[in-house]
Amino acid sequence: MAISKQHEYYEKKLEALLNEMPDYVAEYVDAKQDIRSPITLFNYVRDYREFFNWLVAEGIAKCERINDISPDLLANLSLDEARNYFKFIGRKKYKVSKKDDETKKIDPKTVNRHKSSLRSLFKYLTIEAELENKEPYFHRNVMQKIEVTKVSETFNERAKNLTDKIFIDNKDLDFLDYIKGEYIDSLSLTEKNYFHRDKERNISILSLFLGTGIRVNELSNLRIKDIDFTSKEISVIRKGNKKDTVSVTPSSLEDLRKYLSVRQEKYRAGDGENEYVYVKLFKNKVQPLTNRAIENIVYKFTKSFDKRMSPHKLRHTYATNLAEQTNGDIPLIMSQLGHTSSDISLLYINTSREKARRAAELLDKRRENKS
Repeated sequence: MAISKQHEYYEKKLEALLNEMPDYVAEYVDAKQDIRSPITLFNYVRDYREFFNWLVAEGIAKCERINDISPDLLANLSLDEARNYFKFIGRKKYKVSKKDDETKKIDPKTVNRHKSSLRSLFKYLTIEAELENKEPYFHRNVMQKIEVTKVSETFNERAKNLTDKIFIDNKDLDFLDYIKGEYIDSLSLTEKNYFHRDKERNISILSLFLGTGIRVNELSNLRIKDIDFTSKEISVIRKGNKKDTVSVTPSSLEDLRKYLSVRQEKYRAGDGENEYVYVKLFKNKVQPLTNRAIENIVYKFTKSFDKRMSPHKLRHTYATNLAEQTNGDIPLIMSQLGHTSSDISLLYINTSREKARRAAELLDKRRENKS
């Protein structure tokens, strides 16, 4: 099975985080490694760290280090204490930007993830684990009494929200034209030098997101051997480390070809089949771009053009355009985006219907103008 760069990265981060945890958390992770991804387990254990720190801060856990929190304390945690923790999580705020004091509350979906992660741990400790006495750590599971509040939205509402956050109509094409042309006029002399240095690479990254709908980790893990110019396809590593093949638009392939033609000269990168496609030169050493570096590239250019967008929003843009151009071919959308459920793909059908509704309103305005 192919192991992605992201997979290895989170395995290391998870291993480091487990050093802070009680032994039973490490046992939980060991039991779940074959069925949950490293990134999921890392996020779960990070939730446990926040929970354990809260127990210490509130004086519920009478210890200084969270790895000294015993299973007995969890067994005797009251329902009020458990509820108070999730109230604490739900009322937390975070800064929207470093430049100002605007804050937002934690998303209800994030609160639900905290609930799900702790329910999973408590289920392991009360049902799935087996000690030498053939019994689990304890039997009382207070987390079973905590309800996960479903955040429900209709497809139409989700589609409307999505439409406001992506490129619609031909704005994705306008965006690429802007980066290739007008963008440089907004830069200082120093910024222009950096732009010219990485121009082909950065344009290729933006173009490939908009021409394939792949995820950021699928792009960062792309290697030379994964590109097939003849069949106009690339091979990617999907979630669960499954290999898949994705069609690429001809214009995105052309942008990729232009980047590859200067890649060796600009970054001293090798052209071996296992070399990463997207790289940088750091202290005279070639290094693959990280997910964070790719995200920052997307943030910077999209913000300059219109609004700050993530790679995932470019993926949504591609999917919406694909749905529109194929009259909502669900199997094709699922295949191209690597979806295992048609529910997510249906969202893009509704998004394109939202665009159709707007177009209908614009068409009807002709009557108003005529009168």
